[in-house]
Amino acid sequence: MTVLFKIGELASQSNVAVATIRYYESLQLIKPVKKTSSDYRYYDQTAIKRVKFIKQAQALQFSLADIRQVLSMRQQGQPTCSLVKDLLDRKIIELEDNIHQATLLKAELEIYRTNWQTRPLDDLAKVEVCSLIEGVTIGSL
Repeated sequence: MTVLFKIGELASQSNVAVATIRYYESLQLIKPVKKTSSDYRYYDQTAIKRVKFIKQAQALQFSLADIRQVLSMRQQGQPTCSLVKDLLDRKIIELEDNIHQATLLKAELEIYRTNWQTRPLDDLAKVEVCSLIEGVTIGSL
């Protein structure tokens, strides 16, 4: 006999909010095995495993679009690990780029911090909000 769960029970078993379950369902990441005429949704044990898989993939920084792609392949009976490895490689490249950009930004911010150390406070009689920020050239960061 298959045990079915209402949406609140699925949320509780999966440690997510009911709204998250509804959102995942709207993205077709999960679906109820049964829907009553009064619009009650019932899910099976597979849905719990699916939600946990989604949360594990998100913990690895996979987007919901990535996850949908993996789940779609799996539903079509195709192996997914090659796709997951490719997605992971892309994530690593993205992270390396983000680290590089963050390092450049940090260096520039440190220059501002050094330059601003000896600057006097703004005159409150002036209309400037903060002359330090207003003196920055847009695009220089």
